[in-house]
Parts: sequence; structure tokens; C-alpha cells
Amino acid sequence: MVVMMVATITASAQQDEGTFSIAPKVGMNLANFAGDISSNSIKIGLVVGADGMYQFSPLLGLSAGLFYSMQGCSYTGDLKDNFNFLNIPVLANFYVARNFALKIGLQPAFLLSAKQKANKNEYDVKSGMQSIDLSVPIGLSYEFSDFVIDARYNLGLTKVNKSNGSIRNSVIQFTLGYKLHI
Repeated sequence: MVVMMVATITASAQQDEGTFSIAPKVGMNLANFAGDISSNSIKIGLVVGADGMYQFSPLLGLSAGLFYSMQGCSYTGDLKDNFNFLNIPVLANFYVARNFALKIGLQPAFLLSAKQKANKNEYDVKSGMQSIDLSVPIGLSYEFSDFVIDARYNLGLTKVNKSNGSIRNSVIQFTLGYKLHI
């Protein structure tokens, strides 16, 4: 019985080796700013896109994605920063247990729009913001029946705006996806 279990696990692991998959994903961001800033709080936003992954071995995969990401933050009162990014995460996926991966990588992002909403007025503030953002995504994922649950923290490395050098993006991201084997 033990030999059959080991053979099944080995055969299953060998099937994953050298394979490519695409996983469309949708989820939510808990976005905020870190650094020299006060009276700010989390802003909830949408994240949607897809990851492509090449599985080198049962223990290691490399993924790259393309995601539309709503970020920014809320402030005390009726003030919000609404930033939309195109994120391109590139991650090493270390499988530490069957279907469970730890992830780390680098994520360049391109600012699509930046608006500040005060009371009922909205202002375009994109000209005062950096157009490229760089972060380090650190996370974990679990796969079951080709569904993928993913949780990441995107630690911002670059400043958000051109005038204040200490404010960076800080985003916790939860997604659910479905793995399509190609």
C-alpha cells in the first residue's frame, strides 16, 4: 500500500514537471501608503488579471502575470487617493508541501490613472505621481482541483509621488484563480 501511494505521488509530481499553465484571477486589494504619512487608512480595491507559470520541477515554478490593480488609500474625513496600476509580478514559486507554495519576486507597475477625491470633487493628480512603481511581492498560495487561492504582500520600494520621497505603496492582495494547463 505504501509503495502504491509513493508511486502515485511520484507520478503526479512528474506530470507537473515541465508544464505550463495560465491562471485567470480576481480578488481584492487592501491598499495603503507606508512612510512619512499620517491619518491614512486602508482602501479596498479590485485586482484582476492572470498569471502564467512554468513548473520546472515539483518543488519550483516561475510565474509572470499581468494585473489591473486598484490601489491608493483613504484618509480621515472624505478624502481618498484612487490609483490604478498595471502590475507585472514575476515570482519564484517554492512548493514546500503538496499544492502549497511560498512566493517571492519583483513587480514593476505602471500608473494608469491617479485621482484624488475630496468630498464630491475629483482631481487628476497623475502629473505629480511617479509613473513607474517597483515592489517586492511576498506571498503564499494553495491549489486544490485547479483552483488557486493566493495571498500576497506587495512591499513598495519606490516613492509614490514626485515631491515626497518617503511615501510608498503597501498592498495586501487576495485572489482566487483557476489553473488552465496548456
